[in-house]
Amino acid sequence: MPDLTAHHYGITVADLDRAVDFYTETFDLDVLDRFEVAGEAFSEAVAVDDATGSFAHLDAGDARVELVEYDPEGDVRTPGTVNQPGAKHLGLAVSDLDGFHGSLPEDVETLSEPRTTESGTRILFLRDPEGNLVEVVEA
Repeated sequence: MPDLTAHHYGITVADLDRAVDFYTETFDLDVLDRFEVAGEAFSEAVAVDDATGSFAHLDAGDARVELVEYDPEGDVRTPGTVNQPGAKHLGLAVSDLDGFHGSLPEDVETLSEPRTTESGTRILFLRDPEGNLVEVVEA
């Protein structure tokens, strides 16, 4: 088997511009690229008839955060909690979790204050504007 490395962490969003603003402003991620993909091969690859994807790739260090807005949109799905089968979350690291938490805009929904787990790891979960869970861990 060939050597594998992480390339990107993908999140489907309903409003690409809003999501890009959130991740660039909240996490200070830089936009690496914005592009659209369409056509028969793309539609077949994602198994969505007549799909067009508007993408933004953001720099998250060793991998990219890929935000994608599809046309046509899929069924509306309510994001679940982290303990539900099939749940997903994006994990990002910061060096000062309390400082990061203190810098969050008031409208950013957090699940709790920063917490130290039994293993000694400091974590904070928040939701992006689409309701996706983002775990911020103190590196």
